[in-house]
Amino acid sequence: MSELTAGPADRGLYRLAAGTLLAAFQGVTAPEWIVRELAAGLGGVTLFGFNVAGPDRLTALTARLREAGEPVVSLDEEGGDVTRLDYHEGSPYPGNAALGAVDDVELTRRVHRAIGDDLARCGINLDMAPSADVNSADDNPVIGTRSFGPDPALVARHTVAAVRGLQSAGVAACVKHFPGHGATHQDSHLEVPLVDASLELLRERELVPFRAAIDAGTKSIMTAHVRVPALTGALPATLSPAALTGLLRGELGYDGVVVSDALDMRAVTDAYGLVDGAVLSLAAGADLLCLGPLPTEEDVRRIIAGILAAVRDGRLPGERLEEAAERVARLRAWFAASRADARTAAAAGMDGERVVGLAAARRAVRLTGTAAPLVDPLVVEMETPPTIAVGDVPWGFGPLLPRAEVVRVRPEDADVPALLARAEGRSLVVVVKDAHRHTVGRSVVSALLAVRPDATVVEMGLPVWRPEGVTYLATYGAARANAQAAAELLGV
Repeated sequence: MSELTAGPADRGLYRLAAGTLLAAFQGVTAPEWIVRELAAGLGGVTLFGFNVAGPDRLTALTARLREAGEPVVSLDEEGGDVTRLDYHEGSPYPGNAALGAVDDVELTRRVHRAIGDDLARCGINLDMAPSADVNSADDNPVIGTRSFGPDPALVARHTVAAVRGLQSAGVAACVKHFPGHGATHQDSHLEVPLVDASLELLRERELVPFRAAIDAGTKSIMTAHVRVPALTGALPATLSPAALTGLLRGELGYDGVVVSDALDMRAVTDAYGLVDGAVLSLAAGADLLCLGPLPTEEDVRRIIAGILAAVRDGRLPGERLEEAAERVARLRAWFAASRADARTAAAAGMDGERVVGLAAARRAVRLTGTAAPLVDPLVVEMETPPTIAVGDVPWGFGPLLPRAEVVRVRPEDADVPALLARAEGRSLVVVVKDAHRHTVGRSVVSALLAVRPDATVVEMGLPVWRPEGVTYLATYGAARANAQAAAELLGV
């Protein structure tokens, strides 16, 4: 059944089902099928880096989407490594790890207010940020610098500051990834990660920032595709009534919008499929289903049909769709009211400014040793595979060090003797990202340092692995702002 061929009652049910979906599409203009589905009740869209071609074209895109009403227009703009607005250049704002290292909640609020202002100017009304994950696993492959840190209290206070900053700009925050992705050793884009924590530990660690965010009035919370046996049994939290209805709605008392993480991630699709995953997530308590970049127009229609079939055969109560629609309607009403408030604040001089990003990144850089003047420097950057969450966002020094020779090498192909010969008589700077997670890269760096202990090491991920006896810079992130702050400190 399509919305156009249905009777009045069926059209109402169709709109309820379609209203739970945040679809995605390729390209920098809105395809006609997206515009038609928005008019037929589609909840909204999620944008990715491939949808963004500068602020003017993004603003035109979101204006076209709004011609069908007041859709939810969302993306992941965390600042730091995960950026969509600046996907092709790197973010002008440091991410959570850098802000956690500074530990100035007013600075965190200001950075997120500036991010919110950027989003609002482009027509984005929901930011899938901040990450409230307590990063208790150093080798976590998907969170890392996206977390404010390993301490629950620190993460909680900065999550609250980020929520307040974003929402003061009229952009809804979406605190993620409930009930916590920081203790995992797997990437939920590829498999179902395990959080092996008791309920007591979960309450003492993972849930602390989410409680704080709820108290601060976050407009939405995103689920995690993680399995917590003590809570969810064999299910990922996104599909778990115990996690979403029992814990989040019941124990924590949250009545805002619950957004699923992208349902096209393999943690869901491998075991449940896209359609059944959508039905199970709605039944568990989600209100908006993020579909990610893979589902097509046909997939969206299959999901809607699957939701309708589940209502008709009793697997999904119709009341569940009505409840989701009511929460999303409240969110849309907040969008309208908050835009006026944000404009009033901006007129009074309270709007954010991008310069706060560089100021924050400068405060986050940590130097161990002495940053001696560099002479004709050779900068060797160790290539690091991008995570799916980050994507192919540029990182490193590039044009920020105009007087240096910058080379990017794959650790597996690195010719250490040739690099040392190239650096002879010159200052050597070695740049890594999350070196503690990459054995081959560490071995290359160690081989270079064995001959050149005078080299400077710049870590643009988490500073877990620190070679002794060398000058060491930790930036707590690989955003453009982090790189510029480190370049200034290097003095090149």
